[in-house]
Amino acid sequence: MINVLIEVLKIIVFSSILFVWVIRYTNIVEEFKSYGYPNWLRDVVGILKISFAIMLLNQSEQISKIGAGGIAALMLAALFTHFKVKNPYFKILPSLTLLVFSLAIIFN
Repeated sequence: MINVLIEVLKIIVFSSILFVWVIRYTNIVEEFKSYGYPNWLRDVVGILKISFAIMLLNQSEQISKIGAGGIAALMLAALFTHFKVKNPYFKILPSLTLLVFSLAIIFN
């Protein structure tokens, strides 16, 4: 049963990242601009997030956990940014949720 839950978490994290970084990309552009971050950083973060998300779906548990670890690290950085700019909690919740899901994948 736990294996099924972990697979569901992988799909949720993968889908969430693709949705935000592909479909809602214009929002990402505006967010990074409002935080004062350079365009190159936004692009690097996007490449890393999508790459790590793809790794989640790999058959190898080790590669999947590397992907989850990368996403967890990026979510920690996102949380730092949200706290730094004093975003309301509803804007922090998605990063926190993806961090918790990624940690669950790593430590299953």
